[in-house]
Amino acid sequence: MSGERFNVGDLPLARLKESETDMNEMAKTDKVLSRKEGGVGYVVFNNPERHNAMSLDMWAATGRIMDEFKNDDALRCVVLTGAGTKAFVSGADISKFGAERSTEEAVAHYNKTVEEASLALHAYPKPTIAMIRGYCIGGGLGIAMCCDLRIATEQSTFAVPAAKLGLGYGHVGVKRLLDVVGPSFTKEIFYTARQFNADEAKTMGLINRVVPDAELEGYVKKYAETIAGNAPLTIKALKHVVGELVKDESKRDVKGMEAVVGACFKSRDYTEGRTAFMEKRKPVFTGT
Repeated sequence: MSGERFNVGDLPLARLKESETDMNEMAKTDKVLSRKEGGVGYVVFNNPERHNAMSLDMWAATGRIMDEFKNDDALRCVVLTGAGTKAFVSGADISKFGAERSTEEAVAHYNKTVEEASLALHAYPKPTIAMIRGYCIGGGLGIAMCCDLRIATEQSTFAVPAAKLGLGYGHVGVKRLLDVVGPSFTKEIFYTARQFNADEAKTMGLINRVVPDAELEGYVKKYAETIAGNAPLTIKALKHVVGELVKDESKRDVKGMEAVVGACFKSRDYTEGRTAFMEKRKPVFTGT
């Protein structure tokens, strides 16, 4: 999540159309990979030679993949992780700044792409898990904050180095961190700009679970499959309700919350869940 501020509406229409075309082309990069295993989708940041630092094309590809996953009813959970053993995502790819953020228009295009990809992840209606090994720094932590759950290895490290770089951090990114760890830890993370280890991150509530490095993939796979096996309408409703409850009370959509909860009780899955319980078998949920 970038700190530069620019109004995309100030760009000429022709430039915006050109940017959209560019983004579609960039979304074809092999620096972000995806795959599907049963009801679980995987997104892999594939730039290990640069500790999975994010470039513009990687942000564009991430947004595209999340949009594709959203439209796949067979997927019930998504796991995001980094390639290799050194990093989840180590931040922005500074080596690309000359080409990607050298002008005001380029900065606007970059910020728009990052914001759209972050929103696609944060607003994704199904559960998301950040599977973290190694560095989770700056924009990497921003990506993790867009996920519902964060599971990390004992060797993982976390930081937002904005104060060491003199850059401003956008309020949307700060709010996402604030919602997870609270105001005091948010200030500590930004004020010190230092790296926190996994135990400190767990204490803050920054991550949900800490597991040994060798167990990470197996643990997260089982965790994601457990979620994918539960009633999707119930989980969708819960995610929607939590999203509303973190808003100011005056901005909450109470009727919307009641509607998604009511949909669960009207569903075939509700009947299936009760029947399976009585028959002492595992339920088979269809999301209907």
